[in-house]
Amino acid sequence: MAKTKTTVDETIETPAETPGSGKGHATPSRKEREAANKRPLVPGDRKEAAKEARRKQQELRDRARVGMANGEEKYMPVRDRGPQRRFVRDWVDARWSLGEFLIPVMFLVLIATIVPIPDLQAYTMLALYAFIGIVILDCLFLGWRVMRAVREKFGADKVERGLRWYATMRALQFRRLRLPKPQVKRGDYPS
Repeated sequence: MAKTKTTVDETIETPAETPGSGKGHATPSRKEREAANKRPLVPGDRKEAAKEARRKQQELRDRARVGMANGEEKYMPVRDRGPQRRFVRDWVDARWSLGEFLIPVMFLVLIATIVPIPDLQAYTMLALYAFIGIVILDCLFLGWRVMRAVREKFGADKVERGLRWYATMRALQFRRLRLPKPQVKRGDYPS
């Protein structure tokens, strides 16, 4: 039996001959690299540069405003950051609060004091004081309930300071004007 030899025609390509490899240009000298990195300290058109800087700042502010309204943690001020603050916000936003109606009631009392009837003015002022007292009691009750819920969720030893005040101030604002915007519907208490 005769053995046949087959020869394999192998061609070895050098990296310079391979298409698509290599830089395709000479290495720049140090002088050329330094010249490419040089930028003037003062732009050529100062007015255009100022407009561009203002536009960029406005874009950043708009993004931060939208991010804060949507509840993105990195855009919030320090007072609103953290899981406990988010929990308190959600708790306050899930309930109806009498503090939301404080400003409209005061506006009605202001209008009623313009009417030249002394008895009406006296009764509206008494009603205002009674309403303010009820709002204070509602805020105290809210603070007690929120702190109890925070202790149950996060542990009694890990409760941050100032959560009652945070909940009270949020409860006294109109729901539409609260920042960050409410992330839960009424009645959807956080668990």
